[in-house]
Amino acid sequence: MTAEMTPRVVLVGPMGAGKTTVAGLLGDAWGLPVRDTDADIEAASGREISDIFVESGEEHFRDLEAAAVATAIAEHDGVLALGGGAVLRPETRDLLAGVPVVFLRVGLSDAVKRVGLGVGRPLLLGNVRARIKALLDERTPVYESVAAHVVDTDGRTPDEVAAEIQELLR
Repeated sequence: MTAEMTPRVVLVGPMGAGKTTVAGLLGDAWGLPVRDTDADIEAASGREISDIFVESGEEHFRDLEAAAVATAIAEHDGVLALGGGAVLRPETRDLLAGVPVVFLRVGLSDAVKRVGLGVGRPLLLGNVRARIKALLDERTPVYESVAAHVVDTDGRTPDEVAAEIQELLR
């Protein structure tokens, strides 16, 4: 066993970018386990993320998320998908240094179509389009700062996105 495990790839990006879907395709293609930190948080807390936001607040959720990401990066050597806001914490960005990170970039129009009305997405309460635009504007520079590669997802199938990532990481 190696002294240090690191994920084969970490996918970052906003909601609607396809991180969970593409992670599954990459895991299948490479024969590797797939892990999603949002699912880890829900499993550990026994609550859905939307309930954590409502009952405990965003700051508490971000604490849980930072811990889940740190654990996953330390323990997981497969494909890892991070929640859309995970990279907001400086300690998470530090952990991503030296790890193969791919930013799945999505434009406003495609993100809105994919997310729909934002049911179960607590950050999208109110005007969904305006909230997604604000999140994209705020977070895109952060995603770019941690990513070794940027893959555009607009107008592309998850299979096409996964194929590009496989080629980039060959």
